Amino acid sequence: MLQERVIRIVGIDPGLRRTGWGVVETLGNSLRFVASGTVTSDNKLDLASRLRQLHDGLASIIHEHHPHEAAVEQTFVNKDATATLKLGQARGVAMLVPAIAGLPVAEYAPNAVKKAVIGVGHGDKKQIHMMVRVLMPKATFDTDDAADAIAIAICHSHHRQSAQARATLAGL
Repeated sequence: MLQERVIRIVGIDPGLRRTGWGVVETLGNSLRFVASGTVTSDNKLDLASRLRQLHDGLASIIHEHHPHEAAVEQTFVNKDATATLKLGQARGVAMLVPAIAGLPVAEYAPNAVKKAVIGVGHGDKKQIHMMVRVLMPKATFDTDDAADAIAIAICHSHHRQSAQARATLAGL
């Protein structure tokens, strides 16, 4: 029988002004909070410099915490085309940094994250933050973005367990 190992997951909530990140460990059904925070960019700088700030901040987090896997929220903004494009570029950085580090990167829609954490696909940030605190009482977060990133990591933990269970049942 194969022995389970602890898997460290970094969840990333991308944004150009603030990119939240959260690191959790999972072993079987147990979850443990490791760290969280927010990478910010200086809105007085040009777009390329701001993307570089996000890149450097996320690269530092991955170097410091050594995750095995990454999960990034799929984000969409339809109100302002320019804002949507900038968010997409920040999201590209959020996916590229862990990929360069050799990590598998999963993507989750906001409704999938909400469903995994609060049990339904629609809910507000307060409900998500409350459930993050229930699931991980030792979790600390400095911004809503960091709390969302922890929720994204929790979502990935649940989905990867489901995938492992299906593989085990299939005899893989």
